[in-house]
Amino acid sequence: MWNGKTVSVILMTYAERASIRRTIEGFFATGVVDEVLVVNNNAEPGTTEEVAATPARQVFEPRQGYGWASRRGLREASGDLLVLAEPDGTFLPADIVKLLAYSDDCDAVFGTRTTRELIWSGANMGAFLKWGNWAVAKVVEALFNTSHLSDVGCTYKLLSRPLAERLNPELKIGGSQFGPELMLRTITSGARFVEVPVNYLPRVGQSAVTGDLRKTIVLGCQMVGLILAYRLATLGRNRKPPPPMPPVDQQAQGAAAVVPGTGEATL
Repeated sequence: MWNGKTVSVILMTYAERASIRRTIEGFFATGVVDEVLVVNNNAEPGTTEEVAATPARQVFEPRQGYGWASRRGLREASGDLLVLAEPDGTFLPADIVKLLAYSDDCDAVFGTRTTRELIWSGANMGAFLKWGNWAVAKVVEALFNTSHLSDVGCTYKLLSRPLAERLNPELKIGGSQFGPELMLRTITSGARFVEVPVNYLPRVGQSAVTGDLRKTIVLGCQMVGLILAYRLATLGRNRKPPPPMPPVDQQAQGAAAVVPGTGEATL
C-alpha cells in the first residue's frame, strides 16, 4: 500500500526459474507491495513450482513474447498502481519506492538503467547498450518534445490503473519492442510522466535477447523504425496533459470557498 493505493508488481517470466522466487520475496519484503502477479510466458520447467512456494499469483500467457506477457499482466493485476519489473535479478525491489514517490504527481514513472553510478559491476550494460539506449531515448525526446529521457529499454516502470486501462486496448506489439510502444503511447496520451534512475545488477542466467549482440542490434533497429513510424502517424495530434490534482488539503479548503462578491462560504 502506498498513500492509500494498492500496489501490484507484474513479473513476466520465460527463463528466470533460478531467480524468480528471490525476486518475489524481495518485493513483498519492501512492505509496500500488496500483490505480485507472475505472467508465465511458456516458462522453463520448474518455474511454476518456484512461484507456488511464494504468495504470488500466477497466470499463463500462451502467446510467446515480452509484449504479450506485459499486456496480460496489465489486464490481470488488481492494484491501483501497477509496476512492471523483471524477475531475473537485474532490478532491486527496494527501488520500487523511487517510482512510487512520484506516483502522486505522475500517471507514469519510467526507470532508467543508464546512470553510471547505479550500474553494478558485471551488469549487462556495456558501452554499446548504454549509449544505444541513450541515443534512441534522445530521438524520442527530440521528436516528441518530451521531458528528459535516457533509456527506452528499461522494464522497471509504474503506471496508474486509469492510464493502464486507457492504453491497454491501444497496444499492438507482442514482441520485444513493446517497451518503446508503451512509452510512446504514454507520451502521446498526454499523461504526466517522469524518469528516475534505478540500480542495474548482473542478470541471473542468460538473456534471450540482449545476451546476443546480433539480436540486440536487430532489436535496436526495430525500435528506431517503430519510433519514426509512430511519429509520422501522430503528426499534428494535440497533446495536452490533464491539469494536476490539487493536494487533499486544498480540495478540502475548496469545499468551503468564498463566493466572490458575497463574503459567504459555499458548502
